[in-house]
Amino acid sequence: MKTRGYFNGFGGAYIPEILVETFKELENAFLDVKDDPLFWNEYKTVLSTYSCRPTPVTFAENLTRYFNGARIYIKREDLNHTGAHKANNVIGQGLLVKRMGKKRVIAETGAGQHGVATATMAAKFGFKCTIYMGEVDMERQRPNVFWMEKLGAEVIPVTEGTRILKDAINEAFRDWVANMDTTHYVLGTACGPHPFPEMVTYFQSIIGKEARKQIIKITNKLPSRVYACVGGGSNAMGIFSGFFDDPVELIGVEAGGRGLESGRHAARLSSTDASIGIAQGYKTYFLQDSDGQMKKTHSVAAGLDYVGVSPILADLKEKGRVRFESATDKEVIDAMSLTIKKEGLIPALESAHAFVQAFKDAPKLDKDDVILINQSGRGDKDIFTIADAFSDPGWKEFIIKKAKEYNA
Repeated sequence: MKTRGYFNGFGGAYIPEILVETFKELENAFLDVKDDPLFWNEYKTVLSTYSCRPTPVTFAENLTRYFNGARIYIKREDLNHTGAHKANNVIGQGLLVKRMGKKRVIAETGAGQHGVATATMAAKFGFKCTIYMGEVDMERQRPNVFWMEKLGAEVIPVTEGTRILKDAINEAFRDWVANMDTTHYVLGTACGPHPFPEMVTYFQSIIGKEARKQIIKITNKLPSRVYACVGGGSNAMGIFSGFFDDPVELIGVEAGGRGLESGRHAARLSSTDASIGIAQGYKTYFLQDSDGQMKKTHSVAAGLDYVGVSPILADLKEKGRVRFESATDKEVIDAMSLTIKKEGLIPALESAHAFVQAFKDAPKLDKDDVILINQSGRGDKDIFTIADAFSDPGWKEFIIKKAKEYNA
């Protein structure tokens, strides 16, 4: 049973007293719009005219033939404005901010997609915008930093801790405490204190609502399995929510990094390395040591190296409703390469984790089975990381040449 932000013990709002009233204001505003069909219609209208909704479902004919098993379909969240599912959440929260009368938004970002989406939303709605991003992530996601700044956002590098997503979240919360009267924190995933997990899931549920109708229309049946990558959990909760009441297996794929045995990964629900704890305002599984100190994480995908996971997904793990797997960096690069060559699609490194497990399962299924993969984002943002992983000599020559030109 879920009661006031708890999902069978996971979740909650473990926040400083100074933020209690701010969270009450946010919760009340969210509950008002959640029960208002006019708001949902406004939300869908903005997305349909600004962000390419509904996004299509694509039949991966060549991959289906290659694996000679289940028919493979792909939900194309990469076709959203800004290139990922993140637009769904930020547009929803942006409309909420307008109703609340606040003039400034802040956000954290890892892969940069949420930061770009937030900066885009702020430009559209006329908000001031500040983005916190770990110094490590800024280095590997430089194109997204460029676009955030061009969109008018102030991008602040986070140099404390491990300098990745969890540290950016900490800095964003510090900002919010100091500026809560004028500022809304656009948390990017289905984590954090209540009502964020439920609110982000609500806005991302548009993915699952669309996908269920589309796949039935296309195939005349429900999919056997639905796959999504899992960092914090927003894209997974988005597509899974459309199938919770159906006899469909749901599979979340986490970052296996350099292998679970290496300890250099971000697998919270698919490994034995995580334990239940409380951090960053909520209770869930965290990669932490015996003293409750957060461990270092690793993933080739900047958006999946978060130390925690959605409390809703933690509950679904306990219930056995979602199966969790992990994919190593090498498997991800291989799956991405295959998808590019066979289908002409370029999934983000995050999304490619879901493809890994789908490709493992597809050959074992009957040809009448249908599986659905959520391509949560596109790989343009990952060009530096991907080119490095592919050891592309032409790309290296280009980078060296440009560096010489800048230093001339």
